[in-house]
Amino acid sequence: MSAAIRTVNPATGQPLASYDTWDTARIEAAVERAHAASRAWALVPVAERAARVAHLARTLREHKDRLAHLAVTEMGKPVGEAEAEVEKSALTAEYYAERGPGILADEHVAIDGAEAWVAYEPAGLVLAVMPWNFPVWQVMRFAIPSLLAGNGVLLKHASNVTGGALALQDLIVEAGFPEHLVTTLVIADADVPDTTSRLIEDDRIAAVTLTGSNRAGAAVGAAAGRAAKKSVLELGGSDAFVVLDDADVGAAAAAAVRARFANSGQSCVCAKRFIVAEAVMDAFTTAFIAGVERLRIGDPHDRSTQVGPLARGDLREAIARQVEESVAAGARLLTGGKPLPGEGCFFQPTVLTDTGPGMAAFDEETFGPLAALAVARDDDDAARLADATSFGLGLSVWTADTGRGIALARRITSGAAFVNAVVASDPRLPFGGTKRSGYGRELAGAGIREFTNTRAYWVAP
Repeated sequence: MSAAIRTVNPATGQPLASYDTWDTARIEAAVERAHAASRAWALVPVAERAARVAHLARTLREHKDRLAHLAVTEMGKPVGEAEAEVEKSALTAEYYAERGPGILADEHVAIDGAEAWVAYEPAGLVLAVMPWNFPVWQVMRFAIPSLLAGNGVLLKHASNVTGGALALQDLIVEAGFPEHLVTTLVIADADVPDTTSRLIEDDRIAAVTLTGSNRAGAAVGAAAGRAAKKSVLELGGSDAFVVLDDADVGAAAAAAVRARFANSGQSCVCAKRFIVAEAVMDAFTTAFIAGVERLRIGDPHDRSTQVGPLARGDLREAIARQVEESVAAGARLLTGGKPLPGEGCFFQPTVLTDTGPGMAAFDEETFGPLAALAVARDDDDAARLADATSFGLGLSVWTADTGRGIALARRITSGAAFVNAVVASDPRLPFGGTKRSGYGRELAGAGIREFTNTRAYWVAP
């Protein structure tokens, strides 16, 4: 067995807890129990599954304070955002409890001389590899529809949020789901690649989903391909926030601050590249910088804090490198740019301008409080710059002419396009990426059907 997992508070650098990691025998026993629970759960009528999901919504709200506290202490999320994450999970459970049975209902097809229909049946036991940045929402976004579809879940959560992962497992049992149907695996970081690959090859695992880095996604996708198993990958993002020359600059700049610095900038779907029409660049920059410099950075337990620490020291080092390399390549630093002295993994909210292709802040995913501004000569140039990325998760376009915004969005590859709104996931709409941002969809009807067997029935008289 590898060394224990030790969690650390990123705001203070102080240790939180230690967890014994599992050896091969313990993992095998957990998989066997989870597989048995999954097979039994698949036989439970969908109406009963929906009732449990509705109960889960109530249970999430009952434990909101505890779950939020764990997120704040384990990964540094500002407390208001942590509570909102739990509430969003509860709303998603309510959505699926109400709509899920209808989405999963048999679809009859009119065929002369036969009775035919399409059924959406449970896939089985699904391995979920989840990240630390939304420790409750990322799990629930996948687990709620998957459980309603009749599947079981093996959860490999990020090691720095192990306390939250175990709490979610207990909460799901408290909500009335069978024990072992959702199982949190406690695996040392060094053992994750081999263990994950071995689990994907296991015949008891029906499919795999991962939200995380491109490197992890490539490894999981390759393993799933070798095993001929379904996979859904939600990977990195470098979302463009495009401001056209007819936009309400004040509204766009205020939204841009929220879009970039939510979760302290640690989100795949945060806006990261701000592509602004030349005619409004100065006005936007002035308003944006003013908003950024008003952000309150500090203790994530304090309700006035808007930007907390980065979750780990290596993430802060990565942001510092991207700033340094971009400035060396010709970008100009407008505000921030440095780690904060003292305890914790804090980094100043930072804005670079004069960025473009070939610079780290423009080409790479920036996972922290760093915004990159680039000027666009016209709509064609804005489309070119927005699409000059290997990622394709979300897109936000700001304009007084919504038809113009939609037309521009159609020229840029992304999994979601928002006009005059900040990109966000919503249980009523499918969520996922294109290009190096991954494939497959979560949420809405597409998300619940990802992990079902779409089965055709043909019955002759």
